[in-house]
Amino acid sequence: MILSDQVSSICNTNLLQEKVAHFTRAEEIKKAGLYPYFRVIESDQDTEVTINHKKVLMFGSNSYLGLTNHPDIKKAAINAINKYGSGCAGSRFLNGTLDIHLELEEKLADFVGKEAALVFSTGFQVNIGVIPALLGRHDYLILDDLDHASIIEGSRLSFAKTLKYKHNDLASLEKQLQLCETDKIKLIVTEGIFSMEGDIACLPGIIELAEKYNASVMVDDAHSLGVIGECGRGASNHFNVTDKTDLIMGTFSKSLASIGGFIAADQKTINYLQHHARSLMFSASISPAATASVIAALEIIKNEPERIDSLWYNTNFALTELKRVGFDTGNAQTPIIPIYVRDDLKTFQLAKMLLDNGIFVNPVASPAVAKENTLIRFSLMATHTREQIEIAIEKLYKISKKLQIL
Repeated sequence: MILSDQVSSICNTNLLQEKVAHFTRAEEIKKAGLYPYFRVIESDQDTEVTINHKKVLMFGSNSYLGLTNHPDIKKAAINAINKYGSGCAGSRFLNGTLDIHLELEEKLADFVGKEAALVFSTGFQVNIGVIPALLGRHDYLILDDLDHASIIEGSRLSFAKTLKYKHNDLASLEKQLQLCETDKIKLIVTEGIFSMEGDIACLPGIIELAEKYNASVMVDDAHSLGVIGECGRGASNHFNVTDKTDLIMGTFSKSLASIGGFIAADQKTINYLQHHARSLMFSASISPAATASVIAALEIIKNEPERIDSLWYNTNFALTELKRVGFDTGNAQTPIIPIYVRDDLKTFQLAKMLLDNGIFVNPVASPAVAKENTLIRFSLMATHTREQIEIAIEKLYKISKKLQIL
């Protein structure tokens, strides 16, 4: 028996080694000198960062409001550490709930216009916890086919039947809803602002179909908070459908300058999730410093609305200029601007050459997207200056002409 177990272990180890050995794509890109991931930043996250001891303009950040360096947020984080220490040493379900967690949940619920909210350690954990908790084996999960990876992982953990509709296509969504049994739970999950394409969900139409087919709606507002809606309250507020949106999800790692995530809904739903969302119940709590940072960020967003005005000035200026010089930006409507290259190699070359010329952008290549949809993700912050945007677009244009992208 012992020998048999040893042989089995060796076989399994060899199979594992064989699997990882077959992954060569990263090494091939590194050998070509084009590897664009895990680039090391040696400074704070701002419009200008330091890489390899050189200053680089940052156009690849999700810090839309530029709050990561705000003195009030830093002070709040330091004060929280002084009072509560560095961590909670347990899950929210057991010993890891602090009074500031409850304070944050109240403020988040008020901010997005819901009865209650529940804070998780990351935004990813929200989606992989909430979706499986709400849906059973005979229920239906209906997703936009460009929904974020965390939503896809949530669907894989759920026993529900998953259906996908074409991106932002209401006719396609209705066809999927028509396939669902009328007496089963149906949950439509969409991003508010789509994280790669930079367009906004057709939320009023989604809500209308949800009402027609007795479905529920969950909006992932990771990239919408601090960007759209009154005072940055998100997509549901933007379209005035907050009361008809059943669940609103958000993250803290974008406009809210921290890390973590939350779900907001009616009180009964939140109570249910407190006792069924496994990624909440069996994960350590969000840290005191991160929690206090989000509380401070919410106050700043309310008190400094000019930040959102600056973000949209920069967005409109950049979109206009990029289109003027000939870039394909798809249906971008927000501070996330896709610059379509539609070629894997040229996408990596463009990102590398831009970094060499002092511009940081994020390449998105296959298999993350289809080869014909590869792109550079160009992200705006409220704190970018017009001069910085002009410099970045000028270099984008010159290098793209060299690579025959334009």
